[in-house]
Amino acid sequence: MPVNYECVRAGVWLPAMSGTSMVGRYRALPFPEHWQTVVIDLCNAGRGPGSEPYRTVPTVRFEQVVQALAPDLLVMPRPYPQHRGDKPGLWLYTPEDAAEPFPPAVFDMVVNSWLADLRPEPDRRAELRTARARLADSPPRWDPVEHELVNCPVTAGGTAAPLPHQFLLSTDRLARRILALGPYVHGGGDLRFRIVPRSVFDRGAQLVSQALPYDTGRRTSWYSVVLDITLQTVPFDPSARFHLHWGIRRWATRVNARTGRIHLPYGRKSTVLLRPRVPYLTGAPLSERYAVARVERRWSEGGDSHGAWVNGGPTGILRGITLGEPFPEADEVLSNPEAFLLGDFRAGVVHSTAMGEHDVKVGLMAHQRSQLTEWAEQALPPGMRSAPPLVRTRKAAPKPRNATSKGGGQAERAEQERSRAERRRLAAAYAVSCLGGPTVSEQPPLLEVRLLWQSPVLRQAAIKALAEHLGLPEAGGDVAEARFVAARPGTPLVVEWFTSELTVRLRCLPLTGGIADGLALPEHGRRPRDLVTAAIHARRVQAAAWLREDATSAEPALALVEIDRAVDYLSMDHDPKFALRLGCADAGFVTQFAVVPKKLGRYDSVKNLAHRALMAWDDGLRQLGVRVHPEHGLGDRLPPNLRYAAIWLVQKNRTSRNRWAVHVPVAVLVTPCGGGGGLARIQGWDPDGDDGAGTWVSYPAMLLKLVRQAEVRPPVPAPRSEAEPVGGPARHRDRQQRQTEEWLQGVRDSLRRQDVLLLVHAQNARRHWTWIQDGTVERDRIRDGQAPARRLAAELRLVRLRDRDGRETPQWWGVHPEAGPNGLPAHLWKTESEHVSRVFYSTTAKPVQFKSSAVEADKLAPRPLRAGPRRGELTTDVGKPGWSPMFLEIAVLGCDEGGGDDPESLALAVHQLRQPPDYPEALALPLPLHLARLGQEYVLPSRSEEAIGEEGDHSSAGAEVLALSASDEAELEAVAGHGGAAGIVQPTSP
Repeated sequence: MPVNYECVRAGVWLPAMSGTSMVGRYRALPFPEHWQTVVIDLCNAGRGPGSEPYRTVPTVRFEQVVQALAPDLLVMPRPYPQHRGDKPGLWLYTPEDAAEPFPPAVFDMVVNSWLADLRPEPDRRAELRTARARLADSPPRWDPVEHELVNCPVTAGGTAAPLPHQFLLSTDRLARRILALGPYVHGGGDLRFRIVPRSVFDRGAQLVSQALPYDTGRRTSWYSVVLDITLQTVPFDPSARFHLHWGIRRWATRVNARTGRIHLPYGRKSTVLLRPRVPYLTGAPLSERYAVARVERRWSEGGDSHGAWVNGGPTGILRGITLGEPFPEADEVLSNPEAFLLGDFRAGVVHSTAMGEHDVKVGLMAHQRSQLTEWAEQALPPGMRSAPPLVRTRKAAPKPRNATSKGGGQAERAEQERSRAERRRLAAAYAVSCLGGPTVSEQPPLLEVRLLWQSPVLRQAAIKALAEHLGLPEAGGDVAEARFVAARPGTPLVVEWFTSELTVRLRCLPLTGGIADGLALPEHGRRPRDLVTAAIHARRVQAAAWLREDATSAEPALALVEIDRAVDYLSMDHDPKFALRLGCADAGFVTQFAVVPKKLGRYDSVKNLAHRALMAWDDGLRQLGVRVHPEHGLGDRLPPNLRYAAIWLVQKNRTSRNRWAVHVPVAVLVTPCGGGGGLARIQGWDPDGDDGAGTWVSYPAMLLKLVRQAEVRPPVPAPRSEAEPVGGPARHRDRQQRQTEEWLQGVRDSLRRQDVLLLVHAQNARRHWTWIQDGTVERDRIRDGQAPARRLAAELRLVRLRDRDGRETPQWWGVHPEAGPNGLPAHLWKTESEHVSRVFYSTTAKPVQFKSSAVEADKLAPRPLRAGPRRGELTTDVGKPGWSPMFLEIAVLGCDEGGGDDPESLALAVHQLRQPPDYPEALALPLPLHLARLGQEYVLPSRSEEAIGEEGDHSSAGAEVLALSASDEAELEAVAGHGGAAGIVQPTSP
């Protein structure tokens, strides 16, 4: 029987009371003030007048040595904020009771080698000698310091504002306390942890256990348990908190038969943990921590690839220095990884998914996480406690009124699917009506879509899937293959369905003229940006001209395009997908891509073709605004005509896989029609509409407008204003913040005079809308420009979502009411603390493809099965994914409680928005924010669908679940629709 969970716990540690203090004592090295002058003079010596001069000391290589050769040192970001008056910022730390990691002689040796690495040119030896002498005249001095590690200031909004040093020092202190507990004893042995040094960009501490074996019968794979500790804040809570995240780290040990090394994808860097047997630096103590280095793949002049340490490795600057133990060669570690991993763990290469499949699956399940956290709680320092349980809301049911039912017998499932198809059909009719689409005589609204196909097998599956998805009768009659092949733009082969709610017309066109072939680029060698730009533009123009010949309406239409996978082309640059999307948009078509069905080795996109085609049509119709809106069951706790708006900021820097940097804000408005049935109008914000004042347009029209923001053309250098600050990234960020705030003002002004709930994603938007940051936000106020914050308008509610990115939301588990294993209940959870009454947490049910992940799964020892024909037998869970639903934070930043708004009801409405009836599983984000996020597909050429339906709605970028596998299709078996008539129509003119 299902367990009735009343509360959940999270892996969170808190101060026991306000003002709790924990002081840490350290030896610290301030960044020497004279280094700023001496080292910059050395770096700038002899640089030409056209070269950009150094303005800060380049310490990255020095800090790389510290991480690898003196891991007991804690490195602060530099320049370190001077938060204590005029006292210089502190740079390097070591606990007071630790052995001296850098004796003066060793430190001087490393500094001199670092200076030589900065200027290795023979003609700069005089400047190098001068710099060394100037630094030797004033050697740095380590000072004893005390730092507060827990207590911190509070912002004007009542939120904790940790001091900069606390993010690293306090978490390291907790990690050392957990380490002092000794090993974690479990049924299969024990775990012995070591601390991993963190870079200046990592805010937190990490512990990693020894390598554990997993014998599959064919080979042995290796993994470790990892614990990350981070310092976090929650809006309106005056106390900072610590999150404990348990996980699995997999080690790469499989060697490629052809190269004889671990496969390192070109352009990717992999982390290597090191454990020297003696100190690398003579005179320094042997650290009990792992050391860290990074390895990458490089090409030699002869065209062969090899492994190399990033930036020459941590010993790259120590030329002429004899190490206590030779630092391993990168190729040696990659060629014989298991030998380095076993025994005394000299080195371990961290596995990444880009390296291929691993026998060990990631993640720990709920009960085991709770056990590990309970063990770690023994290390809680005085004045700290675990966070109290969160209780479930009782305002209303956690699911929307029109939620999809699951389970039952075959007849019940068939009836449920017929009901879902009917709702989709009604939603499609409503969306077409909102678009002002064409009608056929006195018939219902006409939905006209295109199928641009390459293979007959996909064409047949797509025709059947469209009928199944909308509950239409299957098309009857046989059509000769020659008639499908002979169709051309303007004279397609047409399939039509007629129902009382909707007429559906599918125009089938074979892709001709090489439109879906790889882009016209050289097969090998360098492909400059301008060359790729020209190839994309040419294919874009070709596709637009070809498809315009079949245009039948001025309104946006849908084209489902069959195309090869990105890996099937000569290179990522040859992939024509983005060019086709741009060309189709120019012709007035939103696009959804479907991969050509193939069987290649272990890859098989044929076996689940029916499901993939079904999901492709579903996401394609989403782009036309066809969605069934979840209806809340909160009655008069919410305004009667509440609308839902969401913003998403598309941000992408210029990289090797995305040659065009963009920053595009997207806004979506969902207006329920109020007549029941889950009908809602979906619109997008057009900032150029209404003569530049901005206006709301249809969702597909907004998507097509976004294409203009992704114009691919050669860069034209713009003259820099002398008033603008020097420094590209900072200047661009400031400009983007101003543009975002101006855009936000237009969106906000358009939402006046009618109740609206505005959704924003914290990790996505806070860089450019700084008001929603924890350190800035104030309850029931808003700032979206240069003007000071002001009271939020009564009709506007502001809700911020935050997910687990950056471990900003904690791991969690449902507390079993009796003695059973802790589980994963779905609900909306709230705290009973008066400080955080505006913050809630949303969890959803485990999706069907993770049904084999038991909540009591154990990745450390075999466990007995509790049910089934093998009940009582031992099983191992190392080869199964440990998946848990996301603990989504819902913070009601602004509402009008005095006017009747209830923050808990607003949060529950947002929770229900994650469960649209026409999705097989819950979404990672509420539907309006999900729709806004998917707008980036029309801006970024960075994603390549590996299968039908894995783009958009049914991908990890949109839904919380991936497209379901073939083994899961039985759970979602669709039944043919009912009523109406269907037929195949001869090719006609538009």
